[in-house]
Amino acid sequence: MTITIKTDFTNEEEIKKSRFICHLKRISNEEEARDFIAQVKKENRTANHNCMAYTVGLRQEIQRTSDDGEPSGTAGVPMLEILKKKEITNVCAVVTRYFGGIKLGAGGLIRAYAGAVNHAVEAVGLVQFVEQTELILKLEYGLFDQLQRFIDTQKLTISETEFLADVTVSVFVDEAKIETFLSELTEAFSGKITAQKGQEQTVEIDYIEN
Repeated sequence: MTITIKTDFTNEEEIKKSRFICHLKRISNEEEARDFIAQVKKENRTANHNCMAYTVGLRQEIQRTSDDGEPSGTAGVPMLEILKKKEITNVCAVVTRYFGGIKLGAGGLIRAYAGAVNHAVEAVGLVQFVEQTELILKLEYGLFDQLQRFIDTQKLTISETEFLADVTVSVFVDEAKIETFLSELTEAFSGKITAQKGQEQTVEIDYIEN
């Protein structure tokens, strides 16, 4: 399962007169991350710091951080830890800091940078990518209404219907749920509906943290 942010997002908060602006962007490779970081730095060239963390890959195989002048380990790594803890990948986080004159100390900086990313992620929300396979169902006309009700109870949607000598219905089912769906379909219709696999697709759905 791949989890990432719903969309690009910016969130700002103030901590002891310092402004912390968290910029989040969905990325697919390191080049996009570097371009985004450069863009944020250009737009915030007068900021004291533009710290960053990003992860790329199905299992966060690529991880990079930068403290951008803050004391070592007080910015980039805490930001990355939020992404790792939430298992978020293919996202770049840049936290811009405009210093307000009050020093936060190492512990305060860690909490501020981690909090900036955490609050931004919570505000924008997460999505997950699910692999689905098309199931092509063939049935007699007399079973069509019953099949529609069955598919509704499965919380699925018919993607295509064709009426010829028989009825052909296409529905996309999560890979992990195909076996159960086919078993329940066979039981509900006493094997009167045939099914074969068609194309595959990846869909984006809301992710709810446990």
